[in-house]
Parts: sequence; structure tokens; C-alpha cells
Amino acid sequence: MSGAISDVAALAGVSKATASRALTGRGYVSAETRERVVQAAATIGYVASPIAASLSTGRTLAIGVLTSFLNRWYFGEVLEGAEGALRARGYDLTLHHLPPDSPERDRIFDSYLTNKRFDGMISIGIEASQDEIARLLANPRPLVSIGGNIRGAHSINIDDQALGREATEHLMTLGHTRIAHITGHDAELQTDTVHGRRLAGYLAAMEDAGLTSAVHVLPAVHSLPGGYEAAAQLLRDSRIRPTAVFASTDEVAIGIIIAARRLGITVPAELSVIGIDGHSYAEMFALTTFEQEPRAQGRHAVEILLQDLEDEQRAQAPDSGEPGSTVSEVRWPTRLVIRQTTTRPESAE
Repeated sequence: MSGAISDVAALAGVSKATASRALTGRGYVSAETRERVVQAAATIGYVASPIAASLSTGRTLAIGVLTSFLNRWYFGEVLEGAEGALRARGYDLTLHHLPPDSPERDRIFDSYLTNKRFDGMISIGIEASQDEIARLLANPRPLVSIGGNIRGAHSINIDDQALGREATEHLMTLGHTRIAHITGHDAELQTDTVHGRRLAGYLAAMEDAGLTSAVHVLPAVHSLPGGYEAAAQLLRDSRIRPTAVFASTDEVAIGIIIAARRLGITVPAELSVIGIDGHSYAEMFALTTFEQEPRAQGRHAVEILLQDLEDEQRAQAPDSGEPGSTVSEVRWPTRLVIRQTTTRPESAE
């Protein structure tokens, strides 16, 4: 017959809270104490209850996730990676959709951030205002920001400006000088965003190469249809048509490839295309792109968040002498994968 957590604690000679931390792994205990508690639990046949563990530790065993989009590849991949990692650690995920310019944003920030039904937060691609950032950082729960502009919290980001430059320079090394960039709406005004930084990299590369007069920037919705519509407009007039396009995301790049084919433009002989993401369709379309492994980013965000929670609990333990967590800024590595959508322009043959 199994006992209660109080029986385990009494047999191991520790408090109920310490016994719970030892059995759930959510909080600091010494290796010796953990072993003693585990042995005591095995002796009386105790099986830890997640609900009981949350009551004894004050944890909800839930993590809140804020995401800008639900139907975009990158966001879905990050979310899937985070959800799997949380489930493996016994945590639930509560999802809140926070699209740009939505009237729901204030309500979510007012109600969601003030409740106590989650232990920490992960934000995916949230481009927040200064007021929203201040409200997020004022919340006492730990936060990990992935691919956004929330400084002051744990963060995981790729170097978007450097990638914008590298993508443009890759096309230049092939001999292209008429290079267009399809970016997000308002990227020129919102410089501290993913697409604003990628645009800045493109503009810097063009300026350094003496090609400022050839700059051609076209805004688009960042989706496959958005890329298709922008490319249909960009490629229709052969007199001003670029020989290469740097797309701010792979979804946009794939839309460009489809539009070019519909217009009878051969990729890459007449039009080179490069993107950023490492989309699961990239190989199917032979797309040259920078891979960034969003699922792994989601898993790593969970590791950072749960480590922060453990550090916090360790620091709060009586006479622990342990410092609290410091903010971590992870610069996520990327990899250029050259496929068949980029080549020398026909004029350079």
C-alpha cells in the first residue's frame, strides 16, 4: 500500500517541500538528499502525483506561450519543439495568440499576465511595443523570447542583420547586381524587428557594393501566397525585372518560385532566389536558404526556462547562498545550404 508525501518526508528526515522537489526534479536538493528521498519513496511504494507536487511546491506545472502566428511554418515548428520538451518534463502548455495590431493584445496583456496559472512564459516572434516590453519584464515569472525584440529577458535569436547581408552578398558573388528584396510590411519603419534587421543587412550590402541606385524593396505578407502576390507584381515587367531576389523568409521565397514559373521565368537561369529559415519544403523546391532549426530553438527555450525556475527555487531555499539566474542571450547558429535556386545571371555567362 502506497503512503503519502508526508510519510516519505518523515522516513527520509526532510520536509514535505524538499521531498516533493527531490521526487519531481523541479527545484534544488543535494544529490545525497535526493537519493535518500527516492529510497524512502521506494520503501513505502509512493508514486508522486503531479497535482500534489504542484500544491507542495507552489508551482502550477504550466508554461504560458505567446505567439504572433499560428499558421506560419516557423512559429509552428518552434511551438512543436517547445511542447514536446515541456510534455517530457511533466509540464502543460497554455497557448495565447497575439497577432500584430490585434485589438486583443491589451486584453491579453492585462488579464493573462496578471493571473497566477503559469510558472513561466515563452514568447515566439513577438514584436512588442516599449509599453508591452515593460509589462512583460515587470511580471515576476521568467520569460524566454524567441525571435522577437524583447530585450531584458532570456532570448534566443539569429543574427538577422548579418544574414540579410550574407544572403545579398551570396547573390553578388554569383555576379548579380540587380537584386530585389521582398520584406515585411513597415520593415523600413520598424527597424528593431526581424524583418527590419534583415532589410538593414540587404541595404548595407548593396551600399557597400556601390549598388544603392539598384535597391528595390517590395513589402509582402510573410506567407507563401504573400510571396506569390509580391513576385507577380515584381516580375511582370521584363524591362525592370531583377535577376535575383532575396526573400525575407522561405515561405515568401517559395511563393516567388511558383509565381516565376507561372510567368514563364526560369529559376535559376533567369531568376535566382534565396531565403531564410530552412523550411521543410526547401529541399522540395531546391531552395537555397539559411537553416535555423526552429524546433531545436523551442526545445532550448524550455531548457533555459526550467533551469531558471530551478535556480530561483534554489536561491530561495533557506541559507542556500545561491545567486539567482542571470539573463542569457543565445545567438543561434545558422547554416547556408546552397541548392539549385541560385546561379550566375545569364548576362554574366
